[in-house]
Amino acid sequence: MSSSTPLSVQFTAEADDPLVLAPERATALLAGAPWRRFAVLGDSIAAGTGDPSPGYAPTGWADRVAAHLTSVNPALAYRNTGRIGATSEQVIDRQLADILEFAPDLVHLSCGGNDLFTAGVDIDRLHENLTTILTALAATDAQLSIFTVADVWSVERMAPMRPMRPQMIALNEVVRAVAAEFDAVLTEFWDHPLRNRPELMSADLIHFTTSGHAVVASEMVTSLAALIDRE
Repeated sequence: MSSSTPLSVQFTAEADDPLVLAPERATALLAGAPWRRFAVLGDSIAAGTGDPSPGYAPTGWADRVAAHLTSVNPALAYRNTGRIGATSEQVIDRQLADILEFAPDLVHLSCGGNDLFTAGVDIDRLHENLTTILTALAATDAQLSIFTVADVWSVERMAPMRPMRPQMIALNEVVRAVAAEFDAVLTEFWDHPLRNRPELMSADLIHFTTSGHAVVASEMVTSLAALIDRE
């Protein structure tokens, strides 16, 4: 994938998007993947919320990654408990036990953004909650995965949402810290080239469109491919 393509280009289909892996390329990258049980938990990002993009499959990033993994391991089991609006506390209370019962060997956590918009937000408490979740998941010996949010606020249409930027910087700092603490694979989106695409965000200016989900899935495949022992 190349980041040199002008970001103002409007791609008519995901097959033309240089930041989206072709299915056969994703399958090749994941060849030899050891995972048989893939789980995702968290908030609307985990759930794959977002407006449809013309020319792109109406599929969230996690479902895309699951499909790519299934192309390598047809017997893959997949569970996604992501819920719109979920805070880290709610992930602990309402999702964690389900995921632990599922017993994944690959699990992605995506939450924290909603915590930052509740009254009396406490970054230290958010860090504690993510640590609680990842401690429980790490005890299963699953490969852990997490990613940062992208710095989308430079695009003109995102001006109304720019007050969110400091909170998202704080969230990313916590995400990077827990990724290092738990040796989770970290996929970085903060300065990813997709952040400046004018068509990236849904009408709510909070969630990626499905074109963004396609890019996220491709980056996730790339991150996971780097973990595969091909010897």
